[in-house]
Amino acid sequence: MFDKDRFIEECIAALAEGQQAVREVVTAAVADSSGVMAELGEPQQAGITPLHRSPELTILNFAWAPCMSLMPHNHQMYAVIGIYSGREDNVFWRRTETSIEAAGAKSLGAGDVATLGSNIIHSVLNPIEKMTCALHVYGGDFFEPEEPRSEWDHETLQEQAWDIDRVRTLFARADARFHSAGH
Repeated sequence: MFDKDRFIEECIAALAEGQQAVREVVTAAVADSSGVMAELGEPQQAGITPLHRSPELTILNFAWAPCMSLMPHNHQMYAVIGIYSGREDNVFWRRTETSIEAAGAKSLGAGDVATLGSNIIHSVLNPIEKMTCALHVYGGDFFEPEEPRSEWDHETLQEQAWDIDRVRTLFARADARFHSAGH
């Protein structure tokens, strides 16, 4: 059965071995999707909930509102993403001389895990009509990375400084739309 505190301890221990070892911990966790949901609780709203934060490692519980989309962005650190409920569609982007262009995509469902290198640019969409829940583990401080992060405007694909407050606002607006629809 999934235990949040044990999961955090295992991720911290795996950190010394690298991203692949962290991926193995996340893979084992989301293999017990119902156990993760039971331990962390059914999400009441869309948002980002920190489970652990240090300069070396951040563990977040994401709850994506139905049909929510997050602009292209980078992390400047590796990430391991494990889905334990719903679906997360990722579009991967590459830099061009003046902007970015789509370079691939991957759809993740419950039990799936993706690893992203520190240079990856991706956007995220929850394409279904229910909350999507995921454990995200980052090889650094997600909220205060050593190198500045970027995000790209959905429409113009122009780069700008990453802004956690703008991201939180997007989650709040998506959550408000979800709840105003009677959910």
